[in-house]
Amino acid sequence: MNKKIVNISEIQGYLPHRFPFLLVDRVIDYEIGKWIKAIKNVTINEPFFTGHFPQRPVMPGVLILEAMAQASGILAFITTGDDPTTSENIFYFAAIDNARFKRIVEPGDQLILDVEVLRARRDVVKVRGQASVGDEVACTAEWLCIRKGSESD
Repeated sequence: MNKKIVNISEIQGYLPHRFPFLLVDRVIDYEIGKWIKAIKNVTINEPFFTGHFPQRPVMPGVLILEAMAQASGILAFITTGDDPTTSENIFYFAAIDNARFKRIVEPGDQLILDVEVLRARRDVVKVRGQASVGDEVACTAEWLCIRKGSESD
């Protein structure tokens, strides 16, 4: 079975995010329209660690959710076949449900982002995600993404 890898240059082609807000470093596998597995390497150089928290650097939970959402955005562009360099479509959060934080994420950790599509209808996609460090779950959630842009408005 061949894994489908997406490197950082390709990720930047799929997502509008840039430093310091690009939170996916590599996609290590995916199945179009179904699921994606990606990596976020957490380093002490992340700008949020200077204030969250100086004595004990902890990755904010909202950024863990954002990393999972960015992985789902990559899968959305791969699935739709939109050319992200010319498309005006962007996938936005519409809702977040059942977010649970189970483990602190700190510098040196590697977040494994596992995201699966639960349901997709037209411009709305329901997704479930899990972020793990090794075999410890750090965060789980479900969310809705909505596609907005000139082609879907």
